[in-house]
Amino acid sequence: MVSKPDFLGGSGQDDFRPELQVESPEGELHLRFYIPSRQEFALPATGIREVIELSPDRITPIPNASPLLLGTLNLRGRVIWVADLGQFLGEVTPLNTDRAEMPVIAVEEQDTIVGLAVEGIGGMDWLDVQHLLPPTSVPDTMAPFLRGEWLLGAEKKQCLRLLDQMAILRSARWAG
Repeated sequence: MVSKPDFLGGSGQDDFRPELQVESPEGELHLRFYIPSRQEFALPATGIREVIELSPDRITPIPNASPLLLGTLNLRGRVIWVADLGQFLGEVTPLNTDRAEMPVIAVEEQDTIVGLAVEGIGGMDWLDVQHLLPPTSVPDTMAPFLRGEWLLGAEKKQCLRLLDQMAILRSARWAG
């Protein structure tokens, strides 16, 4: 016979203390980040393997590769491609790699991992995808990789665009 441990006292119901209950956040957890033009984007946290700040000299350039690719990186014994996400999305200005550290977001789908180099990380946020709006004023080079956008701020003038990481990973643009 198994007896109930002391910490489960009471009627057997979930008798939690209200002051210890955490308010349930709305939406899903997303990583917010910027590309060189200071446009802000988000990716769902579920498809992100990790975010690393690394010295650009840890990325090995590969000759005759797509200009979108900065090179390869050894990530815990696994070689992955690192791309300039801004240029992938059609940004004219290349990412500044002449700095001490650069953020790279490692996204993963099944056995495919790609490092997306960005200008800066904005942090993690709970965002509700039910409030996504269709993207507006988006360049044709970026449109296939967007799931939508949120309008933020008091005047709803700040735009946060949600990227489709599966579309990015499966894109034929990498071959160019």
